[in-house]
Order: sequence, then structure tokens, then C-alpha cells
Amino acid sequence: MELRQLEYFVAVAEERNFTRAAERVHISQSGVSAQVRQLERELGAELFDRSARTATLTAAGRAALDHARAALAAAAAVGQAVGEVTGLIRGRLVVGMVIGCTLTPLFDALSAFHRTHPGVEISLLEDNSDRLVEAVRFGTVDVALVGTAAAPEGLEALTIISERLVVVVPEGHPLASRRRIALRDVAAHPIVCMPPGTGLRTVFDGACAAQDLRPVIALQASAADAVADLAARGLGVAVLSESMASGHQDRLVVRTVDDLATPALLALVWRGGRSPAVRELLARCEEEFGVGGAKACPWGRQPDGPLPGSVSVTG
Repeated sequence: MELRQLEYFVAVAEERNFTRAAERVHISQSGVSAQVRQLERELGAELFDRSARTATLTAAGRAALDHARAALAAAAAVGQAVGEVTGLIRGRLVVGMVIGCTLTPLFDALSAFHRTHPGVEISLLEDNSDRLVEAVRFGTVDVALVGTAAAPEGLEALTIISERLVVVVPEGHPLASRRRIALRDVAAHPIVCMPPGTGLRTVFDGACAAQDLRPVIALQASAADAVADLAARGLGVAVLSESMASGHQDRLVVRTVDDLATPALLALVWRGGRSPAVRELLARCEEEFGVGGAKACPWGRQPDGPLPGSVSVTG
């Protein structure tokens, strides 16, 4: 008894027709008929009543069908199990990361994965979040850590951190003395922020568009420190995340914007049907980032906030 005989038997039983079964398994009808006949000889019983136009199961055929399906499922499971182990012995894993981030938990996760699966080649690619998301969609990147305003459509995501945006200004700036600030107040001044394609900028632009505001983006920089330094020199109001701004409170004034409550997210994103390697890496990342209770993680061209371990952003 061979697996292909069981496959053809199940196909005929489900299609109730030898011709359609042959089309389904991509061989000739005579080939299907011959293999089913061989199976019947080995079992010592006819499985189909061939007297009508449709192939109808006999009592013996009905008794055999569930077992045949179970045997095929078991064989497929064996193949999948071996494939997953093989995929974790050799292969390649491409990981994306937002530009300018130094994320110790991510690096720790990669290190732990490498120790367990040294045969898998790991590549690390830096880019802005928009391009990384598209790379994941097209399959050129397996999993990416990105900053975003919401989980990207069509991808699975694991949120690492969710933070609201704030504005940062030097002492003496008109906004520094105000206890309550609206987005309209912020948009009345030149803005210093991160470039398009970053999660932080996406949230800010979206909030302004929702109120039909058109702020003047005076300067852009990919690093949180650079954005803060430009604001400190009076060149504009800096828009940062809470954790990005927290490192500059000794020299700048940080203000919450009352109607800018939509958070910017730092998330791991990947395509559905993840490979064994991606599944393993995600498990390591969950451990290292402490997800469900992630602290913060300063982003770079998108993310933000200090996580467990050490996290810094340079660009």
C-alpha cells in the first residue's frame, strides 16, 4: 500500500468521479483507475461501486476513507516537522530595523537565536519604516522592527511600545509658559521633526490633516537628539515622543499637546504564515523586549523609548 494510492482513493471519493480526481492529482484517469484497482486488490475488497455514472463508495470504501485521510495527514505532518527542523538548521533570515536605533533587546534576541540555530544566516537591514514595511510585504525582509501609526494593513504585528507625542521648546519660548497646549497652537510655530516615512511623523501629519492644519516644517532630522538640539537653538518647536523628550528635560521644556493623543507605535511586523525561523525569532524578541509589558524604546527614524536593557537612538 502506497501513499499515492491513498491519495487517489481519497480524491475519487471526494470528487465522486475518476476524471475529476485525475485532474485534481494531475495524472491521467487511467493512472488513477489503475492505482485504485491495485489498492482494492491489496485490501481484498472493492472500494467503489462503478455501476453508476458517479463513483460511489461501497461499505468497505466508507470504512477505509477516514483512515486514508488520517494516514495522508500524518504523512504531511511528518514532512512539515522535518521541514521546520531543516529550516532551523540552515537557511537565511533577513531582519529589518529602523534607521538610527540601537536596541539592545533586539540584538540580544538575535544573539540568542544565533546561538540556538547557528546554521541560519542572519542579515540585518536598516531603513526607514515605510520602506521596511513594503519590504516585508514583498518578502525581501522576513521581520522588521518599525515605527508606525497603526499596524500595517495586511501584515501581522506585535506592538513593543505605544507612546504619545509631545513638543519640546527652550525656556522663554511662548509655549513654555502655557499649561495647556492645542495642536493648533503648535502649528502656529515652525516645526522641527523627523522625516516622512517615520512613525512619529506619520502620527503628527495625520493629526494635523484631521484638523486641516498646515504647519511649516522648518527642519528635519532622523535622530531624536538632533531634533532636540535644533529646538534648543530656537529654530523651531520639536515634536518627539515622550521617551525621546525625557532625556532633554534638564535643558528644554516638554509639553503635552491636549488634542494630540494618537500614539506612535514601535512594532515588529511580519507576513502571515511565518516560517519556523521567524516564529523562533519572534519568541526570542518577546522574551527580550518583555512584551506585554514593554517599557519604552527610543526610536530612530521612527521608534522611541527605553526598553528593558539599554536602548538608544542616534539617527
